[in-house]
Parts: sequence; C-alpha cells; structure tokens
Amino acid sequence: MHTGSNQINTVGAHADVKRAPIMIALIIGAFFAILNETLLNVALTQLMVEFQVGEATVQWLSTGFMLMVGILIPVSALLISWFTTRQMFIGAMTLFTIGTLISGLAPNFSVLLIGRLIQASGTGLLLPIMMNTILVLFPPEKRGGAMGMMGLVIMFAPALGPTLSGVIIEALNWRWLFFSVVPFALFSILFAFIFLKNVTKVTKPKVDVISIILSTLGFGGIVFGFSSAGEGASGWTHPEVYGTIILGALSLILFVLRQLKMEEPILDVRTFRSPMFSITTILLIIVMMSMFSTMILIPMFLQGAMALTAFAAGLALLPGGLLNGLMSPIMGKLFDKFGPTFLVRPGAILLVVVLILFTTIHTETPIYVFVVYHCLLMVAIAMMMMPAQTNALNELPPKYYPHGTAILNTLQQVAGAIGVALFISIMSNSRTNYLSENVQGEPSVQDFALSLTAGVQTSFKVGLCFAIVALVLTFFIKRVKEPKDI
Repeated sequence: MHTGSNQINTVGAHADVKRAPIMIALIIGAFFAILNETLLNVALTQLMVEFQVGEATVQWLSTGFMLMVGILIPVSALLISWFTTRQMFIGAMTLFTIGTLISGLAPNFSVLLIGRLIQASGTGLLLPIMMNTILVLFPPEKRGGAMGMMGLVIMFAPALGPTLSGVIIEALNWRWLFFSVVPFALFSILFAFIFLKNVTKVTKPKVDVISIILSTLGFGGIVFGFSSAGEGASGWTHPEVYGTIILGALSLILFVLRQLKMEEPILDVRTFRSPMFSITTILLIIVMMSMFSTMILIPMFLQGAMALTAFAAGLALLPGGLLNGLMSPIMGKLFDKFGPTFLVRPGAILLVVVLILFTTIHTETPIYVFVVYHCLLMVAIAMMMMPAQTNALNELPPKYYPHGTAILNTLQQVAGAIGVALFISIMSNSRTNYLSENVQGEPSVQDFALSLTAGVQTSFKVGLCFAIVALVLTFFIKRVKEPKDI
C-alpha cells in the first residue's frame, strides 16, 4: 500500500514550520463551518411555520448537513493526496461560503436545503484537513493539547450554535444566521491565503470511482433510511426506510471488501486491526449520537412544550457550550499527562447519570435544571471525546493517519446524523402514540405539550441504553504508548 506512506511527512520534517499561524487559520475556518451543524436547531420551529413543513421534514436541514459531511469525509484521504493543504482548505471554505449565501437567500425550503448541502460539502473536507495537519505537525506526546484545541472547535462550535441562533433570531430573522457568518468565512479564506503552509505531500494516487460510488451509497443509504423513518404514518415498515438501510449496509460491505483487495485503497480499513482504534470508534459513535440528538431535542422541547422563545431556549444551552469549550483544551492536557482511562471512564459514568436525569424532565421542570443537566452532559462529552480519539490515532503508524482521521470523522458525522434522525423519529412516533391513546378529538395546547414530553422522555431512555454500552467499552480502553505497524 502506497497511499499513506508517501502522503504524510514525518513530524521532524516540519520542526521549522511555525505552527501557530497554521492552527489559527484552521481554527477560524473550522469554527464557523462546524458551528453550522447546530446553528439552525433553535430556528427549526420557526422554519416549520414559515415553510409549512413538519418535524420529520425540517430535521433534514440538520441531518442532510451531517449526511453530506459523512459522504465526503471518506474521499478526503484521497483528496489530501491530490491537493495541497492550502488548496484543500481554501477550496473547502469557498464551497462553504457559497452554500452559506444560497441558504441566506433561499426563497423556499428546497433551495435552503440545497444551500445547506453545499455548506456541508465544505465542512466535510475541513475536518480531515484539521486532524491530519495536527498529526503531521505535533509529536505524539504533544498531540493531546493540540487535539484539545481542535476539540474546542469541534465540540464548542456546535454547542454554541443554538445559543447564537437564539440571539440572532430574537434580534433579526433566521436569514441572518447565514449572512452573519459570511464575513468570517471570507476572512478565514484571506488569512489562509496569506499564512497557511502546505504540510502534506501530493502523490496523486489512482482514483477508484467504484469505491467512491459504494461509499456514497453506503453512508448515504443508511442515513437516508434512518432520516426517512420519522416521515409518514408507516415509519420503519415503509420500503423506502428499510430498503435504503439495507442498500446502504450492502454497499458498505462491498466497499470494505474492495478496500481490502486494493493496493491503494481510498479508505484503508486495515486501521481496524488496531484494537484501541476499533473500540474507540464505537465509543465515539455513541457519544456523537448522544450529543447531536440532545442538542436538537432540548430546544424543540423548551420551545414546543414549555413555550420559551428561541432566544431563551438558546440561552439555556449557553453555559454548557461555554463549559465544553473551556474544558476541551484542559482535557487534552490531562490526557497528555495521565492517559485516557483517567478521563474516559468517569466521563462515561457521568453520561449515563445525565441521561437518566433527562428521562425525568417534564413541563414543570425549572429552566435552571435544564441548564445544569446540559452542563453535565457537555462535561461528560469533553472528558470522552478528544482523549479517546487522540489515544486511538496515536496507536496508528504515520502511513495510516489520513485513513484513521477520515474513518473517525466519517463515522462521527454519520452517527450524529443517524442520532438526530433516530431520536427525532422516536420522539415523533411516541408523540403520535400518546395523542392517539390519550386524546379524543382535536388536541389542546396542553395535550401537545404532554405528548412532546412523552416523546422526549422516550428518546432519552433509548439514549440511556447506548450510554450504558459506551460505559462498558471504556473498561477496554488503555493508554497507547507508541505507534506500531499493523
């Protein structure tokens, strides 16, 4: 296999490169790109009214974004071999900016969704560039701190999204969620044009079109199937739902088998021969499902069941977002010093406790309780996310860096999209069941609030089951001291 071995320069080869300007360029661009994963969460209720669409349809603005990111990231390992760091970053940010403008000017829901997908195509290329650059620039003993700074972006940006959107919607309207991002995106492109250096080698490996098609059908089919489950009365029994999930699963199996036979695979799945990488992948999938689904369920509940304004709902999530952002770099430093077990297992225990607490929320729950629960959730995620991910990547030899980062980023985004789709579907179906069993005739506002409460509680009970699995997995995680050939 030649893709990775020439693709990555060794850390020592970049000892004379100034890391700060490169990190600043990446952080500025990635922050606003990743921010958009959740920037619309608080606005979904307003968009449902404006465009006359239901919950299952409007969630495509969030799910579709993550779906596109998930489809593109697998190809990123190939693209990093074809284009320089500067070309990849500036191209990705340009795509993101174009999508942002289209979204802001959208006359209807379809155009808004198209804009979101173009935005996501830029974001999907940015994530691997960030991770890959860190692995090249920093030696293993310093990666925890550097990955913590990236965690500040990857975790803090989506956590802050609902709050920012609440403030903007209260003062202006939803279109400014996009217009306000454009100047920062343009500044990021200009900054990168001046300061960003190339740190990867361009080797231009063979492009395997069949692998790209299988990857797209695989990840796209699975997420589309889960996302479609909440639409219509038939739910999971509809052929469109189980048919696309089966198509996606079969395509992924064929994709994996093809990669194992190829001399230069697009995504080298041999990284899964590393036990720590495999365990961490499952753990991170569960964490991402918990984070993104919670960050979309809470604003819906606060606005729909408790009649809070978008601003108030966003404000309730601000302390947790800030806390998560502050803790990510700290967790990175603690990882460098103590290793993953010290952080990941207590984080998983806390995640289980928080989701148990979330299953008890109702319309009489004080707002400050939501704030506390959300803060605890963000602390748990900060303790688990970047330490586990850094530990998993440290076990890989340099030639697998692009593939390891692409796999983790892909599965995290797909997990986020599936998590949102799955939990929204569970909530919608549970609400419908509650209304059919407990309400005669036209439901009142109180009936609607109670049905939403029942739906959200059911969603969190399912999330709790996943969290318990994550806790069990943490008992198999240990510190990796040095990369080894696999």
